[in-house]
Amino acid sequence: MPFFAVLARGLDRFYVACGVISALCLVSLTALILASIVSRLLGVYLGGVTEMAGYAMAAGSFFGMPYAFRSGAHIRVSLLIANLSGRARWLFELWARAVIAAATVYLAVYFCRLAYFSWDFGEVSEGGDAIPLWIPQSVMAAGAVCFAISAVDSFIRAIVEGEYSLTAPEAEGGRE
Repeated sequence: MPFFAVLARGLDRFYVACGVISALCLVSLTALILASIVSRLLGVYLGGVTEMAGYAMAAGSFFGMPYAFRSGAHIRVSLLIANLSGRARWLFELWARAVIAAATVYLAVYFCRLAYFSWDFGEVSEGGDAIPLWIPQSVMAAGAVCFAISAVDSFIRAIVEGEYSLTAPEAEGGRE
């Protein structure tokens, strides 16, 4: 069990790092939007600022997902779970975590393939900057991989910790 405790602490730090990256992306998104507004007021054209802001928003979203998921900030449907307890709740939670883990792994693989094919075919954006699309797609794919890691981690923690870990929110440090 000490191996899993060390791994869990390391992964929790990793999720915090993902949250910091997400915050930095959102700060850069704000700076890009402000630059766009100011440049428009001054009559100066900044090519590609709108596209870059979109890329920063996508990166911020995907890197924010692992931290939000582990912190319990994602939307959960608890109507059914509230009426379950003990083994039934654990089995339902296990099933739900398996589904989200499979979905996020599929999403991560899809985004990684998308970035690879964009690189392979030399695709560029249609905006004024003509940036190679594999660059922002790679950042989005990295965020999706981080989200998949957090979902698989959640599933494995539910198995390792057993059914009684899900009966009280404090079992996971206040996160459910």
